[in-house]
Amino acid sequence: MPPLALALYGAVTGLAEPLAPGILTRRARAGKEDPARLGERLGRPSKARPDGPLVWLHGVSVGESLSLLPLTQALQARRPDLALLVTSGTRTSAELLARRLPPGVIHQYAPVDGPRAVRRFLDHWRPSAGIFVESELWPNLIGAARARGVRLALVSARMTKDSARGWRRAPAAARALLSAFDIVLPQEAETEARLRSLGAGIDGRLNLKLVGEPLPADEAELARLQAARGERKVVLAASTHPGEEALMVPALMQAAPNALIVVAPRHPERGAEVAELLQGLGLRFARRSEGGTLRPDTQAYLADTLGEMGLFFRLADVVAMGGGFALEIGGHNPLEPARLGKPVVTGPHVFNAQAIYDEMFAEVAALEAADPAALTRHVRGLLDNPMIARRIGEAAFAYAARGQGALDEALARIEPLLPAP
Repeated sequence: MPPLALALYGAVTGLAEPLAPGILTRRARAGKEDPARLGERLGRPSKARPDGPLVWLHGVSVGESLSLLPLTQALQARRPDLALLVTSGTRTSAELLARRLPPGVIHQYAPVDGPRAVRRFLDHWRPSAGIFVESELWPNLIGAARARGVRLALVSARMTKDSARGWRRAPAAARALLSAFDIVLPQEAETEARLRSLGAGIDGRLNLKLVGEPLPADEAELARLQAARGERKVVLAASTHPGEEALMVPALMQAAPNALIVVAPRHPERGAEVAELLQGLGLRFARRSEGGTLRPDTQAYLADTLGEMGLFFRLADVVAMGGGFALEIGGHNPLEPARLGKPVVTGPHVFNAQAIYDEMFAEVAALEAADPAALTRHVRGLLDNPMIARRIGEAAFAYAARGQGALDEALARIEPLLPAP
């Protein structure tokens, strides 16, 4: 018998589920859902299930979905007998996965956590195993999968202090939910302690954010942009969020008035908003999504396209990571530029990747800017001292290279949950 909190959750979500189509339709009108694929969110598949055993991998948004890619590729290479299904919950993650998932891997939107949507999803896909990344704990989905005998793993798990505090209000529910997982592998010590306090059995640690190949790039397009930049330095403001561009762009312009500033918002659909900001700052800028031309007098280049970060990381001399100047975001994984040997500067709010940043700071493989003034100083120093910039980039590359062993560890941990060949 489920704990009272989980039973109440199931009852309430069941009563509220008839409202889901209307809510999803309104979200689609606002651009937050894919209108052509709303059925998937209600558990109605848009693709046929392949024959044979199927393994399901889930990551809610962009960061989690990207961390699944190396694991998905390795599973497909080692176990070609398995069908692989990847689910995610956001439009941006779905668009990125459509570009980067290996051929033959199926993507679907995850169902809303209503009992009927979950039942339809599981009835169709019938997974043998489910691998959840980071912090997705949907009670109906996890409970129903476990009840059907699906072997479950929570890998590269992360739980914030606030989330743990919330689960402690329903300790029996948290214990029951976490016990549904056959394997729990937290990213770092803080999450491990929080999960243990909620009753989870811990089977080691694993951080999938340490794993991955350098992001791909179109070499011909990179050569074209390199020619267009000329002799100018390039500073990339990467994966920025609302409010950050207003802080970061002036700081970067002050650091390097003659450089080209590339602004790549985390969510490209914010392109019009960021373009308005750049215009308000009086900058001569080009917008990539509209085919804007990079000219010798272009001061800022708005990279509001999807799946091209590998291109802009390669173009950059210095990378200023977004997410760390917005308290509520908590920073972004710096290993994508690090794998390309780029010097990275971040803001102070990086709790989403704190362990990685702490280690990189200790090795001078990244720099922290406490405020926009410090961002100006750091970027100016890196551009004025290319030897220092190169050494920091090399330290970042070396740090990123050490993480590749985590993939073999992940596969070894997960293998016992997979159906026999």
